[in-house]
Amino acid sequence: MTTGPRPDWATIPNLVTLARFVLLGPVCLLLLDGPGPLAVVLLLVWASTDWIDGMLARVLHQRSRTGELIDPIADRVGLAAIVLTLAMIELLPWAALVIIVVTDVAMMLLVSRAALGGRISVSRLGKVRTFVLMTSVFLLVASAAWAPGLIPAVQALLWLAVVLHVISGADYILRASRVSGAAPAGEGPPSPR
Repeated sequence: MTTGPRPDWATIPNLVTLARFVLLGPVCLLLLDGPGPLAVVLLLVWASTDWIDGMLARVLHQRSRTGELIDPIADRVGLAAIVLTLAMIELLPWAALVIIVVTDVAMMLLVSRAALGGRISVSRLGKVRTFVLMTSVFLLVASAAWAPGLIPAVQALLWLAVVLHVISGADYILRASRVSGAAPAGEGPPSPR
């Protein structure tokens, strides 16, 4: 019995990305009950899947177009759900949530075509933004669980992440506008996972 080539979606890194979607519900439910040790640990596991899937894609040589598409969706949906949950329990200012969501919607509307066509890739600024945003969200939950006195300092870091989010979003929008019409869909360098 011969086996054909593996389907693009059938990779270990994509399985890890899907696990990020599955973990999102339990993370948000635990946070709604009030940040405790289990919420902190599960949030750390959730956030670490973003690094793990990319590392596995490189180490196992399992980069895929499916992974390039679902990884940023998992990031955006996950962060939106978690920051909404944190706003609901009054750990995160509603203004920060609104800015994050408006920036994500603008990117979705103005960058998606270039990203889906492979004409725009993840930027270093985008990676830094995601790291700072995920780190500040994790530290906010950890502070609420174990060191409430640190919450104001972590909220300041969160605002830095929000500013980076807006700058990164504007950068993606500008880059997408420069390449629109520059190359037919599907051409150009592949975006890194």
